Amino acid sequence: MSATSTADRSAPPRSRSRSSQRAGRSRLGPLFIAPYVIFLVAIFAYPVGLAVYMSFRDYFFAAPGAVVDRPFVGLDNYAEALQDSAVLQSFGNVAIFLIINVPLTVGLALVLATALNAAIPFRTFFRVSYYVPYITASVAVVGVWLFLFNGSGLINNLLGPLAPEPSWFVNSTLAMPLIAVYVSWKQLGISVLLYLAALQNVPKELYEAAELDGAGRLRQFRSVTVPGVRPATFLVTLLATITGANLFTEPYLLTGGGGPNGASASPVLVMYQEGIQQGNAGYAAAIGIILIVAVLVLAGVQRLVLGRK
Repeated sequence: MSATSTADRSAPPRSRSRSSQRAGRSRLGPLFIAPYVIFLVAIFAYPVGLAVYMSFRDYFFAAPGAVVDRPFVGLDNYAEALQDSAVLQSFGNVAIFLIINVPLTVGLALVLATALNAAIPFRTFFRVSYYVPYITASVAVVGVWLFLFNGSGLINNLLGPLAPEPSWFVNSTLAMPLIAVYVSWKQLGISVLLYLAALQNVPKELYEAAELDGAGRLRQFRSVTVPGVRPATFLVTLLATITGANLFTEPYLLTGGGGPNGASASPVLVMYQEGIQQGNAGYAAAIGIILIVAVLVLAGVQRLVLGRK
């Protein structure tokens, strides 16, 4: 009889039971994470890999089963994209969007979440009302905004002679800022929800200590609330950045496809126009990879600024 088998027999029953439980958990772990790994590969990893492959070729869509030549073009698609005025303008439009959308979303969401976290009348009603636009279909909400901001809409009637000319969504200066305001309003519900969850983790003792030290409400907000919800601020900022990078529905519906003269076009909208409408799939894929890299860089900067302890 071997020494190993003797040691196994001499081991206490409780130790053998714990060892078998750990072995069972180690076997079950991969089974539990397998569905998510399959989802991640099928929905994210494979499309990104295919986009990288397409971006280095003169790629275009063909009929199923057709054998066509898609020659390798190296970095030509990337060089053309970085020199294309329409692509550069779309990235500039997204920069304008983020400059307006991110501070507006973070500021409004934090202030509203702090107010809704207090004991106020009809608190549940207000919490639900801020979340309703987020879950409402974009097409329905876009119809309301078009009614409000068209040339003969309610807003222009209220402003009278102060109304902009040309009107909001056909004005090259106002189109993208107004889209940023619209998206901030629509996404406010989920941001408020994230901040409400974060506020539950801020110890009440910190507010009591600050109050004993003579700090008013504003000082407590700056010194206790803002640092206490910093992880949520990083998440809200990151989600707002990703939303801006994926901007498509709003300019497509509100401005008729990125107008006027591309003033509200986003990189994703340009990808759709180039890849689907004009059939330049390889060129559109190159724009998409550039966009992914830009978002990763922004996320890294946000992590350095907001994610540190």
